[in-house]
Amino acid sequence: MADRKPIESWLTDMDGVLIHEGVPIPGADAFLKKLRDSGKPFLVLTNNSIYTPRDLQARLQRMGLDVPVENIWTSALATAKFLDDQRPGGTAYVIGEAGLTTALHDIGYILTDHEPDYVVLGETRTYSFEAMTKAVRLINDGARFICTNPDETGPSTEGPLPATGAVAALITKATGKNPYFAGKPNPLMMRTGLNAIGAHSETSAMIGDRMDTDVLAGIEAGMQTYLVLTGLTRPEQVENFPYRPSKIVDSIADLVDRI
Repeated sequence: MADRKPIESWLTDMDGVLIHEGVPIPGADAFLKKLRDSGKPFLVLTNNSIYTPRDLQARLQRMGLDVPVENIWTSALATAKFLDDQRPGGTAYVIGEAGLTTALHDIGYILTDHEPDYVVLGETRTYSFEAMTKAVRLINDGARFICTNPDETGPSTEGPLPATGAVAALITKATGKNPYFAGKPNPLMMRTGLNAIGAHSETSAMIGDRMDTDVLAGIEAGMQTYLVLTGLTRPEQVENFPYRPSKIVDSIADLVDRI
């Protein structure tokens, strides 16, 4: 591998890297503290669009992890940034929670079911058949279809839950229209995040637990990539992919000394 420039900025996934089922992964607190102390730009990323950065900061704080609000980047924020660039001051019919609706309000979007420019689909705890039917009809009438992320399932204590990607597939089947996904593995989420902290891909690294989202997005955004084995991707699965991370480590604890 060609020599890379020293890492000056860090992006890290949240679930499977820093926390697992609501419990901090050993080494996460030390990693975050060293990042804060170093003064290097960093972001904690999540494809989950349910929560606002302020919500996530509070949730992480309760677990003993200190992450400032401005260092949290969600697929909802990436979606809002994309829409603000594409069609400033537009309108949208939204299926989602506060993380998504707040991000769209903050860019000046009007949320409406009357001839919206976009149908925007994100996570919600209660996917409504009525809301999905409304989305199908609006898309058939000309609204553009946007999704926060392509994740087909999400974790819960009882087992996997249908997530945005699964509901998007239902809407696509009913409309014949494929959505634009703003979240990982779309490198757009990485690039908008890097721009938000004034970082450059050549001197940035992405840490994740999934080859198909975190590592892929990092590679496509031009960053160094680190795969941790505390989440979904197992060591024996790495060779199944046509690309590789820059390095594989057991956990976030192994990266504390690299900052």
